[in-house]
Amino acid sequence: MKLGLFTALYNSEPLEKVMPYLKKLGVQSLEIGTGSFPGSGHCNPTELLKSEDAIKSYKEMIASNGLEISALSCHGNPVHPNKEVADKAHSNFEETVRLAQKLGVKTIVTFSGCPGSDPSAKRPSWVTCPWPDDFPETLEYQWNEVLIPYWKKAAAFAKEHGIRVALEMHPGFCVYNAETLLRLRNAVGDTIGANFDPSHLFWQGVDPVFAIRSLGPAIYHFHAKDTKIDPINTATNGVLDVQPYADEIKRSWLFRTVGYGNDFSVWKDIMSNLRLVGYDGVISIEHEDSLMTPNEGVEKAIEFLSKVMMFEEKGEVTWA
Repeated sequence: MKLGLFTALYNSEPLEKVMPYLKKLGVQSLEIGTGSFPGSGHCNPTELLKSEDAIKSYKEMIASNGLEISALSCHGNPVHPNKEVADKAHSNFEETVRLAQKLGVKTIVTFSGCPGSDPSAKRPSWVTCPWPDDFPETLEYQWNEVLIPYWKKAAAFAKEHGIRVALEMHPGFCVYNAETLLRLRNAVGDTIGANFDPSHLFWQGVDPVFAIRSLGPAIYHFHAKDTKIDPINTATNGVLDVQPYADEIKRSWLFRTVGYGNDFSVWKDIMSNLRLVGYDGVISIEHEDSLMTPNEGVEKAIEFLSKVMMFEEKGEVTWA
């Protein structure tokens, strides 16, 4: 496995300035945002696709710092009921696919998206229970009339360009756990896989090890991010939480740097089971810990992961 970082947290800084710092810390691979929710601070596909020379220079800039790109990320909602929003996300998706092919990157990361409840809806509607009957009827519409038809076409486009799509399983979107990821993959094909982020599973009550075993070869990319469950707020209000992320003391759970939500044994089991199902890709640190600065979170994550990641050296698996 290789140690990587999702560079979105440094979008305000030029990538040229950030890379030497990351390389010094031991980062080997970069996940770079190309638009939509992560922004395109480090990679603008619209501009890069205008010039083969620009693409060549971009590749050389990454390589000259001793780094590689693990994935391009365009986390958006291409099935949003607002056509303008959906079209923008879809255009960004297609540009990201084309750019990934030219850069020699095999994986892009995004969300499945979530449609509205019906054709006249104006906003997405995420269903979390099977009753009243409005909810299963909404799911029927979302999956069979919108989500599966969209991803059949989008996956075919990605496959034509030699790209696989790693969907981040994220509550609020139709694909949010192993079951929904596999449902879409079974309907669309194996161009669709998972960007496995345990932080979105912990607070749902999912054991990441079980989910890893369920997904197996469908895991195409991995985010290293943790979640801390607040026992008081969760026991009082449950895990469904709409408190602002910045109002930490009132929340049922918080995104944390790895090791600050779950201990070594949990993360060792996660890494070991990734190996067991054949994943040998990048462990991409995603920093969204509101209690730490970006540098503090990244450095603590690297220190922690260096003790739990398994590296392969000269054909032998060793612990770092």
